[in-house]
Order: sequence, then C-alpha cells, then structure tokens
Amino acid sequence: MAKYENLILVNERNQPVRLPPLPADQWDDAVDGALAVMLPKERRNPEKASNILSTFVRHPALTKEFLKFNVHLLFRSTVPPRLRELAILRVAHRTGSDYEWGQHVRMGRDAGLTDDDIAAVQRGEAAQDFDRAVVAGVDELMDRYELSDETWAALSEQFDERQRMDFVFLVGCYITVAMALKTFGVQPDQER
Repeated sequence: MAKYENLILVNERNQPVRLPPLPADQWDDAVDGALAVMLPKERRNPEKASNILSTFVRHPALTKEFLKFNVHLLFRSTVPPRLRELAILRVAHRTGSDYEWGQHVRMGRDAGLTDDDIAAVQRGEAAQDFDRAVVAGVDELMDRYELSDETWAALSEQFDERQRMDFVFLVGCYITVAMALKTFGVQPDQER
C-alpha cells in the first residue's frame, strides 16, 4: 500500500488513479467484514467485487459503516427503485461521474427506466410530472443544498415524510459517492 500513497497513476485515458483497487494480497478479514454488509461471500474477493468496493476497502472501517448507510438507500429505502435510480442518474450526470453513471444506467433500466427517461435526465427533463419533481429536487439540493417550498410540496404529492427524508439522504449520499469516485480515480470495471 505504501507504494501508492504519494504516487498518482493514470489510466489509459490519462485520468488520475490516486487510489487503485486494493491488491489481492492485502485482502484480509477486515476487508471481508466490510464487504459482508453488502456482498455475498462468493463476491467478497478482488476478482468479483466492483472497482468501487475494491478501492473503498483500502479503509475497511469506513467502508463498513458507509455500506450500511448505502445499503439502506439502495435496497431498503422507501423511495421506489425507479425514482431512486432517476435521482442517482441526475446526480451522476450533474457531477460528471462516469463510473456512477454507467453503474446506474444499468440499474435504472432494471428498475424500469427507459432509454428516453435516461436521455431526458441528462437534459434535466422528464416526461412524467412526478419525475420532473424528482429531477428538480436533485437540482435544487445540488445548487442550493435545500429544497424549495414548491419542490417540497410537489414531492409531497407522492412521497410521504419518510420518502422525502430518504430522497434527501439519497441525493447527498450519491454526491459523496461521485466525489469519492472522481477524486480517487476509480476506473470503470471493464478497465480493471
């Protein structure tokens, strides 16, 4: 690990890779315990874990606690999966996070987003009224760090109190993820 601490590597697109995935010989019980929060045993290894998780486990204690929060937002949130993915894609687009975008386009399609929905989110648009409220909410949280009364009311038309809370934390979490991905230089999984 020390050989990477002060060295900035670049990938084939000349982008900085400040923290490459943890080398296989450094995966230990702490890494396994951190990933156990999200991954089944057969995926808790350097070959099967994603680049994001293989990079984050350089700090197993932080990863374990972060994944508890992230697992709630991804799998237990009160925000319906399609709207969750719409919000995450808007964050990924606005932050320019290629990794986050690529992962969540796939997840968004699995959750019911169409190619038209995905293209619209890049333009800050949406075909459905409530989708527009979600996109507007992401934009307001990113631009002003709060929701306007108008957007809060629009979200209240379909989201109850807990869903609105989950929505705010979802946007904040994925802004944080985008910052980490871009700052650490996490490469898309196919480049690994």
